[in-house]
Amino acid sequence: MKAEFLAQVATIKIGDVNDFSNFVNAVIDEAAFDSISGYIDYAKNADDAEIICGGGYDKSTGYFIEPTAIVTTDPHFKSMEEEIFGPVLTIHVYNDSWEDICNTVDTTSEYALTGAIFSKCRKAINTARRLLVHSAGNFYVNDKPTGAVVGQQPFGGSRASGTNDKAGSPANLMRWVSQRTIKETFVPATDYRYPFLETE
Repeated sequence: MKAEFLAQVATIKIGDVNDFSNFVNAVIDEAAFDSISGYIDYAKNADDAEIICGGGYDKSTGYFIEPTAIVTTDPHFKSMEEEIFGPVLTIHVYNDSWEDICNTVDTTSEYALTGAIFSKCRKAINTARRLLVHSAGNFYVNDKPTGAVVGQQPFGGSRASGTNDKAGSPANLMRWVSQRTIKETFVPATDYRYPFLETE
């Protein structure tokens, strides 16, 4: 799987957004560049992590960061627990049972923006759905874990990532109101009994 993964990453084109054949472009600004490259530097100096591809970055002309994959033995490694918002993937190869690793995923981070599971086993998928119910605001099964369609599906992440709704959607608007029901009767009741209490 590692060889296939590295071969796929090697095909990724990086460059200017004006060339639509580029899959990875510059990050949004220098602050993002410095933050993301900081995670890469952290991994380079860690004893429990290895960068298996990428790891390079350059801001001399645009804020470009190579697609980077980090392999760590620690499921609580810094880049496993924090939101990076850059082309950095952290991989943890586990030996736990499926239930145990799902519980590890559920307790790894305070963030819960997006997640995905890839499996041909329906039992494993159902177990993950049950155990990871609060681990991602958008949860994908056998699909790319990106690309929520604005206006068609609620999205915003849960936990520290958001409130599971997208700004401007009806789900978001409901968070800003306190529902209240008011009933006014113009023909007041003259008896406490309800009509169904009457004898036939």
